[in-house]
Amino acid sequence: MASPSPRSSSFATTSRTPLRPSKVTIDDSCQTEADNTQEQEKQKRKLSQKQKTLSLCQSSIVGHLSPWPTYTSGQTILHNRKPCSDYCRKRAGSWRQQPLGITKPRYLEQLENYLRKELLLLDLSTDSAQELRLQPYREIFDFFIEDFKTYKPLLSSIKNAYEVMLAHQREKIRALEPLKAKLVTVNEECNERILAMRAEERSEISLLKKEKMNLLKLVDKKNEEKISLQSEVTKLRKNLAEEYLRYLSERDARKILIADLNELRYQREDMSLAQSPGVVAGGPDRWHMLAEGKNSDQLVDVLLEEIGEMLLQEKDFFPGLGYGESVPPFLRVDGVVENKKPTKKDVVNLLKDAWKERLAEEQKEKFSDFFFSFLERRFGPADAMAWAYTVFENIKLFHSNEIMSQFYAVLMEKMSESVYVKHKETISQLLKEMTNADSQNEGLLTMEQFSTVLRSIFPFKKEEKIQELMEAAGWQLSSNADWLSYQSLFTEDEEGQVTPFMRMLWEQYVEEKDEYLQELKQDLGLELYEKVTLPKVREALMTIDPSLDKQTLNSYLSQAFQLPLTELPEESEEKEEDIMIKLQTVLERLQMIDIRRRGPREQEPTS
Repeated sequence: MASPSPRSSSFATTSRTPLRPSKVTIDDSCQTEADNTQEQEKQKRKLSQKQKTLSLCQSSIVGHLSPWPTYTSGQTILHNRKPCSDYCRKRAGSWRQQPLGITKPRYLEQLENYLRKELLLLDLSTDSAQELRLQPYREIFDFFIEDFKTYKPLLSSIKNAYEVMLAHQREKIRALEPLKAKLVTVNEECNERILAMRAEERSEISLLKKEKMNLLKLVDKKNEEKISLQSEVTKLRKNLAEEYLRYLSERDARKILIADLNELRYQREDMSLAQSPGVVAGGPDRWHMLAEGKNSDQLVDVLLEEIGEMLLQEKDFFPGLGYGESVPPFLRVDGVVENKKPTKKDVVNLLKDAWKERLAEEQKEKFSDFFFSFLERRFGPADAMAWAYTVFENIKLFHSNEIMSQFYAVLMEKMSESVYVKHKETISQLLKEMTNADSQNEGLLTMEQFSTVLRSIFPFKKEEKIQELMEAAGWQLSSNADWLSYQSLFTEDEEGQVTPFMRMLWEQYVEEKDEYLQELKQDLGLELYEKVTLPKVREALMTIDPSLDKQTLNSYLSQAFQLPLTELPEESEEKEEDIMIKLQTVLERLQMIDIRRRGPREQEPTS
């Protein structure tokens, strides 16, 4: 690239000449006119106006001077002219109309031509077009610096400052390039996510709208059903009112009819029982022995058992029950099974032996499995099934026999073994306490001693229950006997029939258990079909029986909800609320185990 020729001297002279405003002087005519004024105040006002006019005239002239090029004639001082005369205004107008008469310096034109030529040669279609466009300007500036030696240091410093700044900005832009690409990528990803979210929202909104429509339809349907039910309820109320009126009109007549029917039934039972000694094997003597201490309902049961026993002895075979799931494992067989026809005494002795072996076991298997294994050991595998059917039919028949009924309940899983064991322990403890109270070791106790022993063994029995036991033992309130042979209370006959005292003990235990569970149901305040949670049962048990220890309470809950003690949640644990079953199931399961009151219930505070 050729360097432009050096600048001309005229360019240097012209460019360095400063622009200054022209000076204006006041001519003598204005002074003469001022001296002829007679009044001094009038002269002062005129002088002030001339000064203001001079200032305005000077400002007007300076404002119309052209910065390029400078007119040399503009520096001429006007003489003998008024500052604001017509001549002055015409002179200023001629300056505005006069064209510029001085051309650009040759050096300036050379630089501009060089710049224009270089810019035309550039390829501005590339990415670095701005950098290329800057290069000709940089070269022009270098020429300018080299030619003006006086200003070279200053201009070089200015150029270097700009170059440093440009380099810094380039580095900054270069560092931001990856971020720009990343921003573009992130922007695209965000746009894709937004589009996906919008599509998902549209789909969800569509589903929600459909669900809303379905719910609205369902609400309409329910409203229609509600209206229909309301009309039906109204109709039923009307019918109920009519039926209630009919019931009121028939109630009295029905009461009379029921009373008559009961009277006839009692008369028939009395006649049947009076004739029963002829039906029972053994005659009147055995019947009187069986009927001792029993009420009419119990006598009916005994009579039915005696008749059933005769029918049972007439059977030679029992039909097999098959292999269904509802059939107990020890009875699962097809075909017919022989009836071994043992006496009641034989069955009772067999059950006593079975209990002895069961209580002596260290590792206890399921009771039904133990029963069949016991029969196999006693009679051999070939006859075990026949004896299983024979014993089962006998213990199912004799409900009044305590040994048979208890064994049947345990075998059919209607009662836990612990109930039988605890009852036997209670009887043993009662006999032991009576023996300890018999200081003379004569087998006799006074009424006071007998009553004291009963209250010590059963501290939570009501007074009427204690009185029932004393009466069952043969001690009436009107009795004049001083001594009681207590050992005879714990005997039983060869057929397993216990004394009235022993029977009363068992009946009271069953009755007290029923009362305890009924009290639990009332405290829960639920119907049998409703579900109850484990915390509610825990709270109710502690309410009706505050003396329950933690171990006993947990054993009750474990049985009620069929949970191992190790898996039973602690009190106040969150998962307690998730454990719930029907109240009827809870009561049935608790009915199976030995559940009894452990202490008195706290009395309600009196107001």
